[in-house]
Amino acid sequence: GLLGRVGLSGHAHQKPGTLSGGMRQRIALARTLFENRPVVLLDEPFSALDAATRAEMQELAADVLQGRTVVLVTHDPGEAARLAHQILVMSAGKTRSWPVPDSVPVRQIHAPETIICQARLLDHLRKATL
Repeated sequence: GLLGRVGLSGHAHQKPGTLSGGMRQRIALARTLFENRPVVLLDEPFSALDAATRAEMQELAADVLQGRTVVLVTHDPGEAARLAHQILVMSAGKTRSWPVPDSVPVRQIHAPETIICQARLLDHLRKATL
């Protein structure tokens, strides 16, 4: 089932207080993925995960949510570059559309287009906060 897909099938009967932050985040993701809603809001859904688990959960979410409208809130330019069909940057009370690579998400982490998008986005964010 879905608990197995988020790597927590052996923890189904644990109390929430005994779970790590990353485990709780994966439970929350599983709950969101289980609901069959046409529009999904994901607010920093991968922030408490280690890099390897984060990549796995990003791919799982993209697979399960395929065909639905997903609004992903993230402070991670790499995550936006890898997962987005469209990027909107919000800073200083303004919203700006940001170009995404031509390839279809989920993009490879080390693909040149992903790295370039991430670097340009990070550069823009740094300048916006100065």
